[in-house]
Amino acid sequence: MMKCICSGEHITVDEIIHSSESLATRDYSASGYSSRAGEPDPKLDTSNIEEAESSLRESGFLNYEEARALLGRLEYQKGNIEGALRVFEGIDIAAVIPKIKTTIARRCELPRRHSQSDATPPMSIHAVSLLFEAIFLKAKSLQALGRFTDAAQSCRVILDTVESAIPDGLPENFAFDCKFLETLNKAVELLPELWKLAYTPQEAILAYRRALLYQWNLDIETRTKVEKDFAIFLLYSGNDATPPNLRVQMEGAFIPRNNIEEAVLLLLLVLRKFSLRRIGWDPSILNHLFFALSIAGEFRSLAYQVEELPPGIIEGKEKYISLALSYYAEGDNVIALNLVRNLLNNREHHNSILELLLASKICTEIPNCLEGLGYVEKLLSEVDGKCDEMASVANCLLGVSLSVQSRGVGSDSQRMSRQSKALEALETARRMTKEKNVSVLFHLSLENAEQRKLDVALYYAKQLLKLEAGSSIKGWILLARILSAQKRYADAENIIDAALDETGKWDQGELLRTKAKLQIAQGNLRDSIETYTKLLAVLQVQRKGFGIQKKLLKNKRNNDRSLEMETWHDLANVYTSLCQWRDAEICLSKSEAISSHSASRWHSTGLFYEAKGLHKEALKSFGKALDIEPNHVPSLISTAVVLRQLSDQSLPVAKSFLTDALRLERTNPSAWYNLGLLHKSEGNSAMEAVECFEAAALLQESAPVEPFR
Repeated sequence: MMKCICSGEHITVDEIIHSSESLATRDYSASGYSSRAGEPDPKLDTSNIEEAESSLRESGFLNYEEARALLGRLEYQKGNIEGALRVFEGIDIAAVIPKIKTTIARRCELPRRHSQSDATPPMSIHAVSLLFEAIFLKAKSLQALGRFTDAAQSCRVILDTVESAIPDGLPENFAFDCKFLETLNKAVELLPELWKLAYTPQEAILAYRRALLYQWNLDIETRTKVEKDFAIFLLYSGNDATPPNLRVQMEGAFIPRNNIEEAVLLLLLVLRKFSLRRIGWDPSILNHLFFALSIAGEFRSLAYQVEELPPGIIEGKEKYISLALSYYAEGDNVIALNLVRNLLNNREHHNSILELLLASKICTEIPNCLEGLGYVEKLLSEVDGKCDEMASVANCLLGVSLSVQSRGVGSDSQRMSRQSKALEALETARRMTKEKNVSVLFHLSLENAEQRKLDVALYYAKQLLKLEAGSSIKGWILLARILSAQKRYADAENIIDAALDETGKWDQGELLRTKAKLQIAQGNLRDSIETYTKLLAVLQVQRKGFGIQKKLLKNKRNNDRSLEMETWHDLANVYTSLCQWRDAEICLSKSEAISSHSASRWHSTGLFYEAKGLHKEALKSFGKALDIEPNHVPSLISTAVVLRQLSDQSLPVAKSFLTDALRLERTNPSAWYNLGLLHKSEGNSAMEAVECFEAAALLQESAPVEPFR
């Protein structure tokens, strides 16, 4: 054998068989390289001796490259990686590749009549398997020595050769031996891993796609592993993958446009295999899928996937919690609360802290939900003396729940009592967290601001801003609103300008709108128009230029559309106040193109007609706004104003609209002022009118440019 290697001559079969030291009497099975690279295998398997010798028997001799392939494999199995690599590097790959291609191509041809000379392939199939194994082991040796790029290039030779020989992919009835397919499977799986080790992410992405798009006849375990590994790489590598460029694309086929969509598609394919019982269950698949769909904002799709899981995959409690969180994130709070209720009503579930926490949180966001306070109190009793962190969260939720309920009660004494208790609970949470919890500080500042304790609210807003290091837009806006309530408009505008400097262009929408309202409060209407125009330009460029990226953040996309619509309304109101009727009409038409069913748009339309003296048309517009949203406070107030102007006969009706407005928003100075005008018009309610005017004046002194909430 060594003589053959050194001389490059052929050794005949008889010479090999008669030698007791023939390499054919040793192990040449592919299982020999399944152990870790560089680690000797103490037990060499001798079960495939006949297969190793078959290439010799078919061709009658062992050529130079095949001899080196056999000797290199033996060195690799013994753990002599460097020695094996020296042997493998002596194989003239460029010389044997054309023969391998021809052999593979002829094996895949459809049955037809050949002449004897035409039918004989240049190499035996066992020789092809042997040489492919040598190339693969060379790549493994290079990997073990840390030469990852060289290893990837060596491994790629196998894939390039097969693809070149069979461009349309391996047929399903491919008549090669299992050794060839086993080596091919391992090479397909190894190549992307080598590119990752070489820090070449784009090559790794191409290798993964190549493994999945070409017909390699991969076994189901290998294909599933490649799909899972590729999905993980797309989700967590931090590298943006360009959309795949498919040579053949079926009409209507789904082509992923970004990493998240491609990862979700791969994970769903793996999940489907499990549903068909073709693979065993891997719980990490569900974890990665949950993460991907959450990042994409596809929470309803996430809930659907959880519902479609076969029984027994996840236990009932975990399933209900996952569904509740999915629907809560989607905004379906009622469905989420019903799911949590089912868990809380199940006596088999004793540890219910998570369910109580979630139920309490959801109830704070559902109007007129009275059961939230009961959930919070039960949560406090569960965590009392056990976990200070959870107790602080429970106290924060208690404060928020009491605040929500205080806005729904009709009695002034009950409202003040609940507001006082809300502040006490939030103060308790603040002490427990030592002013280090941003959620507690935000709600504490917000509650004090709504109760017009502006100095205290300002202190906590500054603490919040310091703790967050200016990273939260809502913290900046809350601080600006508190300053505007103190009539420090210039300071508030400076705060917004500082926030704009710290914020990316695509996240400046709410900040620009607040700045425009501050400019209106200072009488700078032309400046506000310029600010609104800049805001609309940002939103439109963002929507047109970043449509694919916005698909990943569905909730933010919806918020941006709502912000654009409200900005058109604000701009229409400014033009209306300047009597620029044509510009106001254009703004209202732009808003209608976004949504024709908007209470805010009909209210702005009513203000437009009212300014032009068309009171009946204005009244109709306010009525349409209330048809869409019966609790729309600005429309309730405006309806009362127009009714008072139209006829004294309508004063009782107008009064009922203002009473409803104050029931919904007790601190609205415009509602108090117009109620005072109604009492004054009645002539016999002077004291009531005085009280209403005093309340309006007091509230106006501390009114922000836009509501705190």
